[in-house]
Amino acid sequence: MQKALFPGYSVGPDAYEDIANICPAYGKTAAIIGGKHALAAAEDKIRKAVESSGIEIIGTFWYGGEASRENMEMLRPQVADADMIFAVGGGKAIDTCKVLAHETNRPFFTFPTIASTCASCTSLGIVYHPDGSLREYSFSKIPPDHIFIDTEIIANAPVRYLWAGMGDTMAKHYECTISCRNDVPAHSDAMGIALSSMCAEPIVRWGEQAMADCEAHRVTPELTEIIEAIIISTGFVSNFVQVDYTTGMAHAMYNGFTILPTTEEYHHLHGEVVSYGILVMLTADKQYAERDRLLAFNRSIGLPTHLADIHARPEDLPGHRRPGLALPRRPANADRRGDGAGAGRLTRQGGPFPSEKVRKPPGASGLDRPVAPGVILSFGERNSRLREAAWEIPPA
Repeated sequence: MQKALFPGYSVGPDAYEDIANICPAYGKTAAIIGGKHALAAAEDKIRKAVESSGIEIIGTFWYGGEASRENMEMLRPQVADADMIFAVGGGKAIDTCKVLAHETNRPFFTFPTIASTCASCTSLGIVYHPDGSLREYSFSKIPPDHIFIDTEIIANAPVRYLWAGMGDTMAKHYECTISCRNDVPAHSDAMGIALSSMCAEPIVRWGEQAMADCEAHRVTPELTEIIEAIIISTGFVSNFVQVDYTTGMAHAMYNGFTILPTTEEYHHLHGEVVSYGILVMLTADKQYAERDRLLAFNRSIGLPTHLADIHARPEDLPGHRRPGLALPRRPANADRRGDGAGAGRLTRQGGPFPSEKVRKPPGASGLDRPVAPGVILSFGERNSRLREAAWEIPPA
């Protein structure tokens, strides 16, 4: 049996009012978990909305500051008496709650307070080491039951999160369309790939205006469009499409850069680094016209166009070689979503990534399939294509 689960969502300054209509069906007690700034922005509104629902809030807990196994274990006893989890904040706070909910068999609801990734919509969780470097992907078939998107809270959040979110969102379209090349995608994959166009064009069309609106703390149609693209469009693509298609070279570059000390030291955001990876990917794929169009967009809003923009230098990269995360290729007819029985995690593998991930048929130009999402890029001899592409990006 194949089964697909997708979250509902409520969007607007009054989105939390829907808590009383949706959450009581899932139990009588809830734990609120999130980041410190996120809880300061959202907790009072959540508690007020819950008053008429009959749900008891058993406590509010900080997620620990990193989406790490250590913090998930720390939170287990805190949620022991909760029927459901309210996950509040950005991607790492929400992924902490998501994996915790999956592993303790609890329903969970997300309350994104920034629009920086699609984490609040997806079933995939990303787990890091305490130092911020990538540890593993945690796969499940279960997304949040509902997403409550308060656009007023997001409009009052620092604009840099929206800025980075646009970079992460655009990657979904380019990674999907390159990764599926020369394949005949199954139904779910094909729907997600078609939907991925909603992850690129709205960003280029409305992104600059949305940033101005966010800086002015105004909820506008343009800002709402961008929030929905970052959280909903990208999240639905991720839920429809197998990870072998939906995460490619741009995210591989981010995974690699997490082991550079400067990425954490200068607080570079996920989507910020991914946006630079898109330019490298399009260069490697010889989509020069599209690369130049996005290059101009990146410059217009200040997203990275040089390694120096993310505090990296060419000489930093060859020294950072280590095994990546080996991603098994999913058969087209595999059941990817359902009761969670197939949940699993990727672990580090010492061997090279399977060659099928980067196959290139005779006579093909560009990339048949981008470097696999888990590969930690070293820009050494085995990744010379990426090294060359990174230096081909035109200077400002």
